[in-house]
Amino acid sequence: MTTVIGARLSGASKVYYFSPGELQLEAGDAVIVDTARGLEYGEVVFGNRAVADQTVVPPLKPVMRKATPDDIRRRDENGAKKQDAIAVCRQKIAAHGLEMKVIGADYAFDGSKVIFYFTADGRVDFRELVRDLAGALHMRIELRQVGVRDEAKMLGGLGICGQSFCCAQFLSDFAPVSIKMAKEQNLSLNPVKISGTCGRLMCCLKYEQEGYEALGRITPRAGSVVDTPQGKGMVIDANLFTGQLKVRLDDAPDTLALLQRDTVKVLSLPHVNRKGAKEKLEKSPPA
Repeated sequence: MTTVIGARLSGASKVYYFSPGELQLEAGDAVIVDTARGLEYGEVVFGNRAVADQTVVPPLKPVMRKATPDDIRRRDENGAKKQDAIAVCRQKIAAHGLEMKVIGADYAFDGSKVIFYFTADGRVDFRELVRDLAGALHMRIELRQVGVRDEAKMLGGLGICGQSFCCAQFLSDFAPVSIKMAKEQNLSLNPVKISGTCGRLMCCLKYEQEGYEALGRITPRAGSVVDTPQGKGMVIDANLFTGQLKVRLDDAPDTLALLQRDTVKVLSLPHVNRKGAKEKLEKSPPA
């Protein structure tokens, strides 16, 4: 077991492990930690905790110290300079005629460099821009191209649910989301209704997918032939949550029987190519 603390770095929602050493830290403590980018300011999410060795990605970086008033002042000064740096960067981009959009900037804690984040449709040759920015800001410059989901995460905003973007609040990584999830959840396939502000499929489609898959494994799909207490029939519709099935019985094709999934036995599943099953359902007489 390895003793770690979890800390969230400034401007990030991902929680990183650090070695606390001899320090006893609690949630909410401000700390200075060593990272691949140098010293960074962070906030402790959870205090000293023992975790399995295999969950730690070596090398485990240390907590250097609890943040002092001077550290907090420097953090605030770096934050205040961001907007000025972004304004300068946008002016230089316009001067060079580059097709790119700056969406954010981060100062290294020690003020030795500034990282600009931008979006662009393709690759951008920004070598001249970097030299120009280094001369204007008198520090090391780094430019990082990010995608539209990262842009939404950095800028934040409100989703169609009325809540702040999940990616800006708590999502540490972007999980793969597919149109298949929307189909299995019986959602409208209208891109406007299932896409986030970033233009990609909404991350929240992933949240309940495991539950839908579990219920889908025990619930006969539409088009399945089933044996029921009232005789053989075909499932016309299924409610995954209640387990209620609408079954058209062979002996009474003009009516629908409402049955629970645990009272029927599946005799055959619909074909992988559902076109035939769909046509069969459409040609069936109305209830």
